[in-house]
Amino acid sequence: MRRGALPVERVEESPYARAERGRWPMSLAPVRQLLDEGLDLGPVTVLTGENGAGKSTIVEALAAAYGMNPEGGSTGAMHSTRATESALAEHLALRRGPGSARRGFFLRAETMHGFYTYLEEVGVGAPLHERSHGESFLELVEERHFLQGLWVLDEPESALSMSGCLALIALLRQQIAQGSQVVLSTHSPVLAAFPGADLYELGDWGIRSVAYDDLDLVRAWRVFLDDPGRFLRHLD
Repeated sequence: MRRGALPVERVEESPYARAERGRWPMSLAPVRQLLDEGLDLGPVTVLTGENGAGKSTIVEALAAAYGMNPEGGSTGAMHSTRATESALAEHLALRRGPGSARRGFFLRAETMHGFYTYLEEVGVGAPLHERSHGESFLELVEERHFLQGLWVLDEPESALSMSGCLALIALLRQQIAQGSQVVLSTHSPVLAAFPGADLYELGDWGIRSVAYDDLDLVRAWRVFLDDPGRFLRHLD
């Protein structure tokens, strides 16, 4: 995909809605760095980091700033259950590629049950409640193969086995080949291995670009799988 065709080339603070740095979530180091320095996005961007680092907060705000429903779905989804999103989206400006697609889809693991109910109520797609958690995630993506634009996914591995994660990568690569862009947050070393992705690790230091083999989650999984008992003995 041509760089200039990306739905979102850069995320930065809006000059018209400056954020107070001392308030949450702006007080999180990664969010503060995003606002202070901005973040350039490539065709595939993967965010990793511990719980509470700010991954989900950032991808949720990106989706909302783009015009997608913060509870998941496309740019046209209108469902709402309980608003829990932060105010970060109000302070973001997105630099879009000239002539790029304006559509998008936000897959948010923690709100998928409500989103499936919404789809059934409006009569869109297959009845996903009848599928297993992982099958429904993959079917949801596959059904939207026609949707070109920005795909934002928040920890999709929560529903997927290792083979499911590989299947998701294959589906998303097809989307990219058709002109889409992907931004996802994950704890999965499989999804973090997405070919050609720009990898970022979030933590108390902020946001840093890290090679796959140097990601904390990759190192931790390798040590654990080499000797699980080394970790499990400390749980007693």
